[in-house]
Amino acid sequence: MNDRLDMTVMYAMHHALRRDLQHVARITSRADRHPGEALRAAAGWDLLKVALHVHHRAEDDVLWPALRGNLTGRPDDLALLEAMEAEHAALDPLVEALDKALADPGTTPNLVGDLADSLVTGLTGHLAHEEEAALPLVQEVVTPVQWAHFGQVHAQRIGPDAPRLLPWLLDDADERTITKVLAPLPGPARHAYEHQWRPAYTALAPWAGTPVA
Repeated sequence: MNDRLDMTVMYAMHHALRRDLQHVARITSRADRHPGEALRAAAGWDLLKVALHVHHRAEDDVLWPALRGNLTGRPDDLALLEAMEAEHAALDPLVEALDKALADPGTTPNLVGDLADSLVTGLTGHLAHEEEAALPLVQEVVTPVQWAHFGQVHAQRIGPDAPRLLPWLLDDADERTITKVLAPLPGPARHAYEHQWRPAYTALAPWAGTPVA
């Protein structure tokens, strides 16, 4: 894949989602505590939900329509785009079902485990499918202006959640990714990230007690 479009933030988001899915899988497979109680108590679960919602809605509302408009006369590629949209539509109910199960104190550990496994499997598969098939297509046909617009909308929708989601996004990212993601921010925002947002995220310990091996 060439780098006509800078997909640093896209891949950082995918990495962060995969990272937290590992925590969800681990915490819901533990035998020493009810998985519903453990996941409900983890601040990382809320961050994962918010980030996933922002990311997928920005793709659905901005990126996929731009891609569709550039695929006239390419039925196979349009079918791939429809598959991306269908995968998003299938993931939303899984998140909602797991969240509902976590809110019910009567939910059995097996149900929590099954729902979590479905979400982990489904989202992991979607991310791989998108990277293997959809993002190369985006690189090929989406214009730099369209890509920049998607990035702007994505950032705007993070908006008020930036103090939480930016350090979440960059948790365990490499230095190159951190530098590229922070570079466009105004000086005050970078200062806030370094001296307020990142320390607060660290203190939050979103997945405390659930280290990933």
